[in-house]
Amino acid sequence: MTERPPAIETLPDGTTLRHPVPSDHPRLQLALADWWGGQGGAVGAAQRRLLVPRLFLQHFADTSYVVERADRTLQAFLIGFLSQTDPDTAYIHFVGVCPEGQRNGLGSALYRRFFNAVGALGRTRIRCITSPGNLDSIAYHTRMGFRMEPGDRLDQGVPVHLDYDGPGLDRVSFIREL
Repeated sequence: MTERPPAIETLPDGTTLRHPVPSDHPRLQLALADWWGGQGGAVGAAQRRLLVPRLFLQHFADTSYVVERADRTLQAFLIGFLSQTDPDTAYIHFVGVCPEGQRNGLGSALYRRFFNAVGALGRTRIRCITSPGNLDSIAYHTRMGFRMEPGDRLDQGVPVHLDYDGPGLDRVSFIREL
């Protein structure tokens, strides 16, 4: 068994927050398949798993986090990084919270930790995206202080960027100033 790095901090309910390591990858891959309640079926699970390759745990660990219980059960994760193109910007790539852990502050704790870490590194702006149909994500990011950036069209009041990630892969783009 690979030794895990030390906890950065202890969170409520006996969970700890730490940076991920490459040996966390299989657990993240299972979470990406299981935590979304079958959304998109097998194809959706495969697409989510492709969004978090091992390289994020190898090259962006200092700005990414996992939350786990003492028994190492994964509770939540945030994959984020510093923009190499825009020195003012950091980017949240993917966040997941286990179904049992939702609505208990784990996601917000991860976001606050990321905001503080990248702010300490001189970043003043955070960006992220979500799918137009993911209304829970849109509402959550708005509550966390993000604003939606203007898009190519409005879909039920939501600005959508058409083909953002390729043909038919529309996205909602968010920005938050620190």
